[in-house]
Amino acid sequence: MPRKGRKLLKRKSEGVKKESKGVWIVESDREDENKSVASSNQDSGAEDLLTQEFPNSEDSSDDEVQENDNPEASDEEQDEVLFDSDIESEELSFESDSSASEDQPEESEASETPPKPAKASLPLPKICPTPRKSFNTSKTPEISITSSKLPPEEYEYDSSDEEDIRNTVGNIPMKWYDDYSHIGYNLDGKKLVKPEKGDLLDNFLKRMEDPDFWRSVKDPATGQVVILSEEDINLITRIQKQKIPDPQFDDYAPWVEYFTSEVMKTPLRKFPEHKKSFLPSKNEARQVSKLVHALKMGWIKSSEELKKERADKNKQPQFYMLWQSDDQAEEMRRIHRHIPAPKRHLPGHAESYNPPPEYLFDTKELKQWNKLKMTPWKRKLHFVPQKFNTLREVPAYPKYIKERFQRCLDLYLCPRALKMKLTIEPEELVPQLPSPRDLQPFPTTMSMVYKGHTDMVRSISTQGRGQYFASGGDDMHLRIWEVSTGRCVKVIPCGGIIRCVAWCPNEAVSLIAVAADKKVLLINPGVGDHLVTSKTDKLMGIIPESDVIVSERVKSAVQWEQPNDELWGTGVRIVINHFNIVKQITWHPKGDYFATVMPDGQNRSVLISQLSKRRSQLPFSRPKGLVQCVLFHPVRPIFFVATQRHIRVYDLKKAGDGEEIVVWLPVDIDNGNTPSW
Repeated sequence: MPRKGRKLLKRKSEGVKKESKGVWIVESDREDENKSVASSNQDSGAEDLLTQEFPNSEDSSDDEVQENDNPEASDEEQDEVLFDSDIESEELSFESDSSASEDQPEESEASETPPKPAKASLPLPKICPTPRKSFNTSKTPEISITSSKLPPEEYEYDSSDEEDIRNTVGNIPMKWYDDYSHIGYNLDGKKLVKPEKGDLLDNFLKRMEDPDFWRSVKDPATGQVVILSEEDINLITRIQKQKIPDPQFDDYAPWVEYFTSEVMKTPLRKFPEHKKSFLPSKNEARQVSKLVHALKMGWIKSSEELKKERADKNKQPQFYMLWQSDDQAEEMRRIHRHIPAPKRHLPGHAESYNPPPEYLFDTKELKQWNKLKMTPWKRKLHFVPQKFNTLREVPAYPKYIKERFQRCLDLYLCPRALKMKLTIEPEELVPQLPSPRDLQPFPTTMSMVYKGHTDMVRSISTQGRGQYFASGGDDMHLRIWEVSTGRCVKVIPCGGIIRCVAWCPNEAVSLIAVAADKKVLLINPGVGDHLVTSKTDKLMGIIPESDVIVSERVKSAVQWEQPNDELWGTGVRIVINHFNIVKQITWHPKGDYFATVMPDGQNRSVLISQLSKRRSQLPFSRPKGLVQCVLFHPVRPIFFVATQRHIRVYDLKKAGDGEEIVVWLPVDIDNGNTPSW
């Protein structure tokens, strides 16, 4: 082997590694490992690999490799060539123009080795991450290839929050999964089982033993405990201290003049400045000359002279008049901001020597006035009015000196203050109504329309369970609707304008009270539970017997009738005829009593009827005002009656006792006219 090749292999066997980012290094391993792995097939394979990697190379070492093509002649020494890279990937591609490498000059003696080319462009092939293979060569040049930096891949620095999300349920409240054993679904559609939750004892042990407990938070999306990093802690701390989250942001950076930092070559306006703008103003010159002349004549004093005069004036003693005259009042007001004393009220009719009789005290008023002797400031008058026939009969006032003394005390002892007048704008008196957005929740979207009525709808009533509701109006038909679907279940003709519809609150009975003109119809709608419907029909078919004698006053106001077969087929079970138009019907919470209101009925405007006994009664003999509405209390035995101006409350248990019922204002309390039944 030539001497040059031996020295080259000797340097390679030292195993010197150059650590630098982006540098490819070819090095040899120990000679003993090379000798154990040496074979002729590996020599030929190594030569083929080097021939593919370095095509068209003019290096002298390549010539030596070509001369020793014979594998038998190259079995003296063997080298193992390894390609080490800092970047390991499945497939790396390098372009020749962007990854131009430079060959490091070989270190050899100048006398034996001729100079070599300094640079060579070597196109690198794609390298797959395969296990390291060793191959032998008799002469392998030391190669150091510097590769250009690859641009970072997109998915290595992508900061999207949705790249690595295990739970795919989206941005929804996680409390929806409180009743389930899972917390969501992964990318494969499988359920994410909730992690085990410890009790209070486990939480206490973690608090005592875990040093990272204070920085641990629970991820609501996955239920896992996440430990905050130092960067997260610093970010939270800066936000709590109301600082800028980014610590590298300089909030005291020098101001950049965005509009005046650059000097423009041409002006913004298309015409230059006028010549007058460069000449002194003649008007200003005249004003300055006038000021100079006034200073010379002494008409205007300089600031120094004014300051000197003020100092001399403050040194002199100042005296003020205790009793000033009228011409000095303005000056005193300017100096002291004088506030005049309030004047006494003018005497009224009660202070006259011959006052009218209504101003004189009677025995009760005189006794009340004497009772307030210890608190005289509570009296309306500080004296007792007296009556004299003539003025000369009026004696001397004994409290005159005392009142004058009190007046003088008020003048110099009582503090005075200016009373500011209220300037109220008319707009301020109008109440400020809140924005409709602040009044939510209220109906904003129409969900369903129930169509079927041909005229105005006056009243609706809902079933106790909320499955159906009834409606009636000027089309004289009662319609039963299903709430969820909007389907009209049944239509019942009533023969009059329906002004009120009331569903019986007792769920054991299926009845609807309908006020149609002067009649009240008790109708079985035939919807809902069939057992309740059939039971209601049997109950309404039985006419109870009663020995109670009904008064003529009640008979003339209301009559109970059993419907004929035609009305029974439509669902009407009882007909109650009234002497006037019925405006309102309200049920008792137990469902046995109901009250009807006839505003034009005068003293018979309110009727209370009992369904089980089929009788009615008039609770009021003389109601105060025109009754508009009545209502039963849902829990207590209380009956409310609303007139045009007042609301009266009656206790049904204390009927006729006349005891006062305490309610909040502005409700008017009526102690009398309680129900007499």
